[in-house]
Amino acid sequence: MLLRELDTGVVGAPMAGGPTTPELVAAVGDAGGFGFLAGGYLTAPGLASAIAEVWDASSRPFGVNLFVPAQANAYAVGPGGLTGDDRAAAVAAYRERLLPDARTVGAEPGQARPGDDDDWERKLDLVVREKVPVVSFTFGLPDAAVLGELRRSGTETVATVTDLDEARAALEAGVDALCLQGHDGGGHRGTLDPVKEPSNLDLVELVVSVRADTDVPIVAAGGVATRERADEVRRAGADAVQVGTALLLTPEAGTGLAYRRALGDAAYSGTAVTRAYSGRWARGLETDFLRRHDGEAPAAYPEVHHLTVPLRRASARAERPDLLALWAGTGWRAARAVPAATVVAQLARR
Repeated sequence: MLLRELDTGVVGAPMAGGPTTPELVAAVGDAGGFGFLAGGYLTAPGLASAIAEVWDASSRPFGVNLFVPAQANAYAVGPGGLTGDDRAAAVAAYRERLLPDARTVGAEPGQARPGDDDDWERKLDLVVREKVPVVSFTFGLPDAAVLGELRRSGTETVATVTDLDEARAALEAGVDALCLQGHDGGGHRGTLDPVKEPSNLDLVELVVSVRADTDVPIVAAGGVATRERADEVRRAGADAVQVGTALLLTPEAGTGLAYRRALGDAAYSGTAVTRAYSGRWARGLETDFLRRHDGEAPAAYPEVHHLTVPLRRASARAERPDLLALWAGTGWRAARAVPAATVVAQLARR
């Protein structure tokens, strides 16, 4: 398994929405790590172009991460989520609450687009056709037919999970490896059930509990900002650590200017987990927008994501961080504007 053969024990996280670029994936791979392209939010042609760029830039293997849409999620989602008219009404009410913020940047909230599948089928066809070495999944578990098709094409599969029960479900489904995501990580929590409250178990404890249950490769993610922490997590049983926030300020990352400035701004004193930007739990710098809307956003992904996209884009164009989703883990203060190869070396296995 490729993820078990890394001398450095470092994986570059797939950060959707711009930060992960083909250049970053290639740089992480060339430094002895393993880079993942973020397929989320891209069209299939956009992802095809990114894959081609990585192939052209590096001879190292890499992976692609895909978001599993609700309609393709084989995980047994529990009760309690909004459905039908109740869901539509909650989304519409949240859209109204966003209007004052949108107008401050000359924008309007987007349309909800319920049922959007993120070009799922075409992306699956693409990664099979391109024989991408590793494909990871976030937000759900694909069914056995999908996993079987990838296996026959020679692709290794990874499921993102946040607790032991999810890990067991992923293993039963037949994935080849696990990405265990702790609560300190930046960006979206990869809960298989969008309504479920994510686990707050420390990453080391999570690794220990899952390692006792399986011998498949484990990649551990969430708040890994120093070599000491990386070594601690690997000693607990992880084959590699996955880092995202630590790469946000690298020159190879596609992190926007306002986002970069915010990561170094002393005015931001902490991070919080919220549904305010996308309808799914995600950790980012605690902004005024987050504080205003944290308790208002319904558990409705991808609808809430589509509502806030125009606000975030307008804020980025104005180089104002006010309405941006400033995804960051609890160790964001350790991020530095250094090459990706330096980050890999700093966190590499001793």
